[in-house]
Amino acid sequence: MRLVHVVTLVSDDGAFGGPTSVAVAQLEECAARGHDVTLVALWRGREGAAERIGGVRFVSRPARRLVPGRGCLGLMNPRLLVDLWRAMGRADTVHLHAGRDLVSLAGLVVARLRRKEFVTQTHGMVEPRTGAVARVFDRLYVPLLRRARCCLVLTERERRALTEVLGPDGPPLVFLSNGLRVSADGASARPRDEREVIFLARLHPRKRPEAFVEMAALVHKEIPEARFTLYGADEGSLAAVNRLVADRGVDEVVSYGGALEHAAALEAYRKAAVYVLPSVDEPFPMTVLEALAEGTPVVCTDSSGIAAELARREAALVTDGSPQALADAVARLLVDEALRRRLADAGRRAIDEVFSIRAVVDRLEDVYRDGPGQAAT
Repeated sequence: MRLVHVVTLVSDDGAFGGPTSVAVAQLEECAARGHDVTLVALWRGREGAAERIGGVRFVSRPARRLVPGRGCLGLMNPRLLVDLWRAMGRADTVHLHAGRDLVSLAGLVVARLRRKEFVTQTHGMVEPRTGAVARVFDRLYVPLLRRARCCLVLTERERRALTEVLGPDGPPLVFLSNGLRVSADGASARPRDEREVIFLARLHPRKRPEAFVEMAALVHKEIPEARFTLYGADEGSLAAVNRLVADRGVDEVVSYGGALEHAAALEAYRKAAVYVLPSVDEPFPMTVLEALAEGTPVVCTDSSGIAAELARREAALVTDGSPQALADAVARLLVDEALRRRLADAGRRAIDEVFSIRAVVDRLEDVYRDGPGQAAT
């Protein structure tokens, strides 16, 4: 099949997070199975975009901010419309990783004009909104989203939210997990820094980087040699993080490492003793899966969409998300090498058995070829 996926943004700092990682993983697995695959997106980086991402043909235009504001809603490049038109014209199947933004709206419009059947996947980005901007945007966006052959959803919460947005005329909703392609050298025997604890996510209030700093201050009192690094693009929380580091007097042990390209992010996981994600209500945290795949013990919160499965498998230390609970879990791991090994082994098994991209794309191929089948609703 000739497959075209559309995602809003690919960048060298991973700013768009999970949707981009999911799209690339799905397409790389599809390419490995012999499908002709193309990813269309905006690009933002220090250098020009590559023509391929791994085994995936990459068609892109530089991101421009056409509408003021934070985030990706107002990013667009008018020339991307031409790329979408050409790519979809050759496609057997179009897959739109659709949020509330101009690129997603453009993808929906072009797919309809091209008379292409399309599948959407909203990654928890489309929830009920009552603001004036959302109401105006949804007058165009929601009717187009209803024309999808099906919409892929990750969690029951996302299913309920989309049902409310789309109403009774919405397309079938089909559960599809996220999957990860495990690197051949993941969880290798290379030495780790047994003192290093990392946060690797957007510095955004939802990710709670301040809770990571509070945790670090508590652990530092017990384990003074521990070191803590935050990695990720600043999306509004860096100033607060810096103030908190100064207030808690941990500037010598807590540092900000900036945003990382994907290869550098994987290397950061591999070197760390512990990965901590303090965010709450995270539907399906891809950074947790990436850390597990690299053999890095994980501390997360119980409101994560995958927390119950990880806890059942003893593949992560799951907490209530308070700084004290996070600190207790991290301290346990730093002083107990055997526990770190057990969590790392269980995490890799969870990736292989539950969160593998192979199983995900098996299901995705069925959707592409045969339609939605058993819907979520």
